[in-house]
Amino acid sequence: MAPGILAGRLVECVPNFSAGRDPRVIAAIARAASAVPGILLLDLQTDADHNRSVLTFAGPPDAVLEAAVASAGVAARLIDMTRHAGVHPRVGAADVIPFVPLRNITLEECAALAWSAGEQHWRRNGVPVYFYDAAARRPDRTRLEQIRQGGFAFLKTAALTEEYRRPDVGGPALHPTAGASIIGARKLLVAYNVNLQTPDVAVARRIARLIRDSSGGLPGVKALGVFLESRGLAQVTTTITDFELAPVHVVFNAICDAAAREGVGIAGSQLIGLLPRQALEMAGQTDFRWERWDDSMVLETRLEMAASGQLRIPGLASDLPDLSSE
Repeated sequence: MAPGILAGRLVECVPNFSAGRDPRVIAAIARAASAVPGILLLDLQTDADHNRSVLTFAGPPDAVLEAAVASAGVAARLIDMTRHAGVHPRVGAADVIPFVPLRNITLEECAALAWSAGEQHWRRNGVPVYFYDAAARRPDRTRLEQIRQGGFAFLKTAALTEEYRRPDVGGPALHPTAGASIIGARKLLVAYNVNLQTPDVAVARRIARLIRDSSGGLPGVKALGVFLESRGLAQVTTTITDFELAPVHVVFNAICDAAAREGVGIAGSQLIGLLPRQALEMAGQTDFRWERWDDSMVLETRLEMAASGQLRIPGLASDLPDLSSE
């Protein structure tokens, strides 16, 4: 694909899917997005403990809209939420679908994209939709956690009996196996996890409570403490909604300090998705103890690589069967 695509209107989409253990399902979802003309597939990360995959792609607004709805449709067909288990909160197969302005497009225009995607997702895939962040249609749905409280098991009943839990589009009943999707528009954020050298999840939960915004911690930081069964470690999983207010290195240092007070060491840290170059520059020489890092994990670098055809995304092996039409 020609690098010239980066000069036009550019939107990023970072959908989170409730599948992290079946590579065939994950590949089918990613292929549905990458098959749309004009789409730059930037990243695909999966986690078995969270049972979740995060896909990152970018392109012109119309292409990104189509890729989002198409990949969400494949997820709806292949993921059964009644059988899903994982440590990450979730309400649907295509759980969260945010549209992010990158170049020559406003947050308000991305909110309009989100509304259109929600209508199409319901019409084409039969999955009801909640709108959040800049696309929220109700003040009590601005924050993602306000909508996702209780998870799929709770929401599938509450949406039928409690007016304020009903979807913004479709329903009120959730899709019987695909649940609901939460679609929105937001600024660039950083999803970042720190693994602790302890299996004690109570330690991770105390640290998460200390650093998150809602408990009086760092501004714009959401955090949970979870247990990673595959590794026997506790993890502080964070979402940094404004990395200028709460830089990534400040969040890392706060977790390190709190862990030290608990007498616990740091096993390593993980970036979920990509990191804006500005966030990395702000961190200076901070040693994040990355478990996996290379310079291509910088968003702007990844965009340039994808536009010039130099990027290969792991997890899309050609020998995996295509389940997208099954």
